[in-house]
Amino acid sequence: MHHANEILLALFVVFVAAQIGAEIAQRLKLPGVVGEIAAGCVIGPSVLGWITPEQIAIGTPLDVLAEIGVVLLLFSVGLETRLEDLKKVGKAAFLVGVLGVLVPFGMGGFWAHASGFAWGKSLFVAAAFVATSAGITARVLQELGVLQRVESKVILGAAVIDDILAMLLLGVVVSLQGGEGFDPMHLVMVLAGAIGFIAVIGWGGTRVMRWNSTWLEKPRSTYSPLLIVLGLCLGLAYVSTLFGLAAIIGAFLAGMIASETRQQHTLEQQFQPLLALLTPFFFVLTGSKIDLHQLANADALIALLVVTVIAIVSKLLGGFLGALSLGRTSAAIVGFGMVPRGEVGVVIASLGLAAGVFSDQMYAIIVAMSLLTAMVTPPILAWLLKRNMKTTASVEADHA
Repeated sequence: MHHANEILLALFVVFVAAQIGAEIAQRLKLPGVVGEIAAGCVIGPSVLGWITPEQIAIGTPLDVLAEIGVVLLLFSVGLETRLEDLKKVGKAAFLVGVLGVLVPFGMGGFWAHASGFAWGKSLFVAAAFVATSAGITARVLQELGVLQRVESKVILGAAVIDDILAMLLLGVVVSLQGGEGFDPMHLVMVLAGAIGFIAVIGWGGTRVMRWNSTWLEKPRSTYSPLLIVLGLCLGLAYVSTLFGLAAIIGAFLAGMIASETRQQHTLEQQFQPLLALLTPFFFVLTGSKIDLHQLANADALIALLVVTVIAIVSKLLGGFLGALSLGRTSAAIVGFGMVPRGEVGVVIASLGLAAGVFSDQMYAIIVAMSLLTAMVTPPILAWLLKRNMKTTASVEADHA
């Protein structure tokens, strides 16, 4: 039982730490998300201990708020993304999504096997290298106001494909740990269900809303459009989990549906206070989950360095090759946009620990790698985008 006063104190500590961390990061010309993740490391169990492991465990109030925060974040990103825009970058997004899974999976698997893991367990380790954290990249793109750029749309489209493939790979490696092997027919059914869900909701939902959205204003409440799309967001977030997908995929699709309404701009404005309140919890908790004590020796730090380099290079390479049709600079932006692992890597590491595949130290290394990629990438991504925008503006001025 969580006492109300303890919960309120934890909420206060996390929220204030997030604001301080974001402010410091922005003064250092870094994205605010970096400061929020760093703040989580500082107030978490490994440093100050103001937030305990019990308070950030799955199902606790803080964990639930964090989940709601990232769901709303991806909804707001979807709210600024139209289906027609994603269709235009479909080929590039598909290539980025596929190569962004296969290259990290292959490199991670070979490293794990070379480090002494049997092939079955090496595949589990490799799965931790695969899935991109769409929430972290989306926050950076939103902060910079570049969600309408072609690179952003490729990243978001690829993130959906990435999530489907990562889910399938994880299902295979988990079944192999149980000695069951894998059932190809079951794999095909899961894949068909996931693709069918995205197609029906994404294509059908946007068409319905494009045809008629005046019904959102039928209820008497002043905020009826906001309340209805919030219900849609939470509902689709839940339904997406039934198909084995992350909740944020359903939230993103709900946002895309709402982007077709004539109330889109009003909804964007009304959503800002909700995002300001809830999204910091997700990023602070992401940072608080690292256990620095397990990394307090040279071998662990060397392994962490190697794992992090592999994680960055493999995802960057896959994204870059997939987006080469956009040009080298844009391909580099897409590649770095796919690098953050964040909470996805933490989840896979937790599954590996529970299955007995990872030792406590290996678990800490995978979690630390996930958080390091989440912290290293945003500043580089922001720099690349700003540099590209300045170059584009200069070229346009020369031609004027």
